[in-house]
Amino acid sequence: MTSDSLPAIGQDRRSYGGLAHFMTSMAKQAKWPEAILITVALWLFVLLIFLPLIIDRHSGEGWTSVALDASTVIVSMLFAMPMFAVFRRTVYWPQGKRTLVLIAAVIATAIANTLFDLVFQRLVAEHVEAAWATLPRDLGRAYPSALNYVLVFGVNMALFQVNLARRTSLIQELKLSHARSAAQQAQLAALRYQLNPHFLFNALNSISALIVTRRNEDAERMTEKLSSFLRTSLNADPGELVPLEDELALTEEYLEIESVRFGDRLEVAVSCAPQACGALVPSFLVQPLVENAIKHGVARSRDTVSISIEAHAEDGKLRIDVENCLPAGAEEPRGADRPRSGVGLKNVRRRLEALYGNAAGLTAEARDNSYVATITLPLSSVRVDS
Repeated sequence: MTSDSLPAIGQDRRSYGGLAHFMTSMAKQAKWPEAILITVALWLFVLLIFLPLIIDRHSGEGWTSVALDASTVIVSMLFAMPMFAVFRRTVYWPQGKRTLVLIAAVIATAIANTLFDLVFQRLVAEHVEAAWATLPRDLGRAYPSALNYVLVFGVNMALFQVNLARRTSLIQELKLSHARSAAQQAQLAALRYQLNPHFLFNALNSISALIVTRRNEDAERMTEKLSSFLRTSLNADPGELVPLEDELALTEEYLEIESVRFGDRLEVAVSCAPQACGALVPSFLVQPLVENAIKHGVARSRDTVSISIEAHAEDGKLRIDVENCLPAGAEEPRGADRPRSGVGLKNVRRRLEALYGNAAGLTAEARDNSYVATITLPLSSVRVDS
């Protein structure tokens, strides 16, 4: 044996191990309690169908004979259990071989049940009910009985397979759902944490500008507010939904940082309708819009620029508008400087799409002497109206 063949052997062993694990997992999905319930339900249904024939067969003999004949259904249920053991044992076998084994198990179980019926009939006739001696005990009865048992046990085996397939499908769907959820959470986390370096760069740049212009007290105050803001925002779960009022409170912390930088040049108005304040939104959703408004509004003007944040509910949707007035005589920026093309807005769009699909969106457009960014998303609330 050459040494370069060893990795292939190791790989084959790993593949076999993975296959064995999968097959063992499949076998575990064939549950005994469910098999018992399926079997009991099936045979009680069969008893219900054959009960008129049993009553007619023992006409004039009394209910004891009917009860004894009907009681054999319990034995049939017990016969089905070894059959399920074979079914469970052969889950990982090749399909063709397994099918032959299961058919053989059905036929063998049917024959065993038929033989039991013949023996049981003789015992009852000799020790309990003499009238049973008149019932046929030859192949004339054994053949149709065995055929009926083959059909019913065959249905029993088919139900085992249907239940296994159903359970396997549900588990696979659950695993796929968990995988998709994990992938979505990873995507949201990546998008969410892209915002922090972007914001941090702008904030540190502002602090640097304050230091250069010898506004040391403002720089110190802005540094403290930045530390508090980052501590709060970084602790937030990127996939968590938070009440809008909490999101607006975080945004106001950010605005306090920027107010140190711009002073009287920045005016802010926040309005949140009562039915909107308790609405659930992704964390860190509004701040990028406000940052965008400051970058393209306040930072470009020497005059006072107002930024308004309004939130209200309409037609089952939550609407959040972030509007900033444009500097006098300013033209709408082009290319990469356009407000709607910033990193923050792109991330907000992607997060909304990941969470809500087409049910949510972000638009940004110029209106007269202002620029408006609007978020719409499904309205869901943590509050219960009294």
